[in-house]
Amino acid sequence: MPRSRPAATRRSTVLALAGLGSLSLTQSVGAQSEKITRFILPNATGSGVDTITRSASAALGRALGSSVVVENQPGAGGIVGLQALSRTAPDGYALSVVSNNVVIFPSVYARLPFDVLADFVPITVIGYTPIVVVASNKVPANGSRQFIEWLKSRNGEATVASAGAGTIIHLANEMFLNESGTRARAVHYKGVGPMLTDLLGGHIDFCTAALPSVQGHLRNGLIKAVGIGTEKRVEAAPDIPTFAEQGLPSYIVEAWFGVLGPKAMSEADVSRVHKAFVTAFSEPEVQAAMAKGGNVINVRTPEFARQYFASETRKYAELVQRAGIEKQ
Repeated sequence: MPRSRPAATRRSTVLALAGLGSLSLTQSVGAQSEKITRFILPNATGSGVDTITRSASAALGRALGSSVVVENQPGAGGIVGLQALSRTAPDGYALSVVSNNVVIFPSVYARLPFDVLADFVPITVIGYTPIVVVASNKVPANGSRQFIEWLKSRNGEATVASAGAGTIIHLANEMFLNESGTRARAVHYKGVGPMLTDLLGGHIDFCTAALPSVQGHLRNGLIKAVGIGTEKRVEAAPDIPTFAEQGLPSYIVEAWFGVLGPKAMSEADVSRVHKAFVTAFSEPEVQAAMAKGGNVINVRTPEFARQYFASETRKYAELVQRAGIEKQ
């Protein structure tokens, strides 16, 4: 017959177990209380915005003092992801890195599920990246002049892709066609990734894209560059000639990128996030990654960002009208 333990021993065991339970609970609560900063990107994996955010995510985590999670929510050219951001708590732990697309939307969509200038808080403008026109290897033309002649010979049957109607890629396509006096059949995708997949497969003829999103494919010879929309050649891709060199001096277009938070973010949170971006994008590793992709970094103040988003909205309204893009 087993002997029962003394009462004192039983009490010690119970207290010890209770202590372990308290320790586990404390650890669990501590783990759950760790802050997580969500970057809700309105772009697909592989886009310029995605590449830039992921390249700086570790540095941003250190600067923000939190874990960083990158969530790609593409769709409708970026509207899906921005709508998701507009529904988050304005505590500074849900943010989005965006491109020009966000200020183009009001000019190309008759209805939006948000007001770009009222439902978001501009936190900073980080910098910009060059736009390059790239073609499938199946296109029998090299360089801008040959490519334009080939486009003209196709009588509007060549296909030009965008990452969605109303995106900077769509607008850059239309600007190129207007400047070169050519026509092409537009094909809109739900993000840069699917667009580039079909370009690599030769299912579409050409598109415009942010340099970082196509640089690896160009380096590996999977697609070819027609020209770059900058005033002078960029250090990250010195072999790509500008359109100015090739007879199209007016074709200068770039994709800028900035940071948004949901409306009602406090000034304290805006300042905290802005300082984190200044710190993160000052790190040598991040600067090297940005330069390698051809990005020009200049992290601006929240005051500058607010004015810039408003002025760019007006600018693109004029460009959209000039390009003859009708509202959807």
